[in-house]
Parts: sequence; C-alpha cells; structure tokens
Amino acid sequence: MKLIKAGEKRYALLLAARDSDYVKKEYGGYFNVFVAAFGEEGERWDLFRVVDGEFPDMNELHKYDGFVVSGSPYDAYGNDHWILKLCFLLQTLDAMEKKVLGICFGHQVLCRSLGGRVGKACTGWDIGLRKVKIVKDLSASSFLEDLDEIPPSLSIIECHQDEVWEVPMGAEVIAFSDKTGVEMFAIGQHILGIQGHPEYSKDILYNLIDRLLNNNSIERDFAENAKVGLEIAEPDRKCWETICRNFLRRRQNFTFSPI
Repeated sequence: MKLIKAGEKRYALLLAARDSDYVKKEYGGYFNVFVAAFGEEGERWDLFRVVDGEFPDMNELHKYDGFVVSGSPYDAYGNDHWILKLCFLLQTLDAMEKKVLGICFGHQVLCRSLGGRVGKACTGWDIGLRKVKIVKDLSASSFLEDLDEIPPSLSIIECHQDEVWEVPMGAEVIAFSDKTGVEMFAIGQHILGIQGHPEYSKDILYNLIDRLLNNNSIERDFAENAKVGLEIAEPDRKCWETICRNFLRRRQNFTFSPI
C-alpha cells in the first residue's frame, strides 16, 4: 500500500475504454496519455478501469482532489451495468462537490447522470479538427483565466457520433460549434464537460480513424476527408491542457471577460 504524502494531490482516471494496441505500444496505455496532458509533478494519479467494472471504493472518494472520466466506444445513454454504476458514482461525486472532468463519453455520461439528455447526433459522426466557439457574457465560472489571451474560438480533436441534447438544470454551456450545440458545459466550480479530446494527439486520431474504417463504422471518403483536415491545421492542445489543469486544481471562483 502506497502512503500518501502530506499535501500531495490525488486524482483518479475513470477509464471507460480499453487500451488500443497502438496506444499501448506508443504510450503504454491511455492512462499515460491522460496523466501527460492533465497531470503535474508531485501528484498521485490512480487508474480505475470502469469499463471492466473496476471502481474506486465509495469510502475512499473523500481522499481525492478530482476525477477524470475518459472517452469510450460505448453509448453514454446505454444501460450496461458498469455505465449505470458510473452514473451513480458521478451523482455521488456531484453531491460531494468533487471536481469531475468529463471527456467525450465522459462529458455525455456526466450530463446524463446529473439530469441532462444525451443521444445520437442528428448530423452523424464528427471526426477530425473542430473549431469551437466560446460563449460570451458567461454568468457562471469558466476555466480560462490563465491563458495569455482568451480567444473567441479554439480548435480541438473530435471523434464522436453521440452528443448532449440538453444540459442538466443549473448547468451553463461554455462552448458550441457549427456541428454540436454543447461542446463544453460547467456546473458551479466542480463539474466540467468537454465533448472533444484535449488529451489526443494527431497520431492517436489517425489510428482511431483507421480502426473505425476497418470495422465499417465510417466510409472511406469520410475517413480520407478527416485525415486531410488533420494535415492542414493543428489543435490548440496547450490551451486545452491549461483549461483542464486550471479546472482540476483551482478552488477559488473564476470570472470570464470575453474579448
């Protein structure tokens, strides 16, 4: 058993996907991808493979400073036992006002758990780079204040065919795109959902596109167009990482002054 150092921050990744062969070979697994993107030196990060039924002890939740829920090939509106158990865990964390960051599937299942609505996107798959627009005149908190300049939009890697239809009561939409109405939402200071993948690098998405093509989830022309889009532009990864790190570590209120 590892002893926790006094003052050491502790986070948990709730992994809702199994490691692909590519990510395992290149990065040692998705856990390492998330910690590299959102972690900081001197912290402890624990891995729970919720997709395989591995969950944190409910009596240990108070020991964590925050939780990250990953993407998944499963539907956030599904009724698999582990998804229902995850929903209950997220409701518990919300009641405790623990920091929870949801990514893609995590964004959607957070929304579902807290009373929102999710389902298939009426416009189909969104794969590639997407420019999301930051909502102006936010009344609630945002997590953008450490950026040198708050841009009106940010590019992010996307890979999803489901989306948030309606946010939970008390939630605020922080960003949207031409494709998806809820790209980012927050509840108070402790819940943040992001539809895109701030943790992804281009090579991970290239491999994912190939896998989706090989299992006939997408058409070849669609796959090629997605790859072309990746070749001509870059995601704003550093900005997204800053937003996510700010959210997981800050305790004070935030204000947002759009440019």
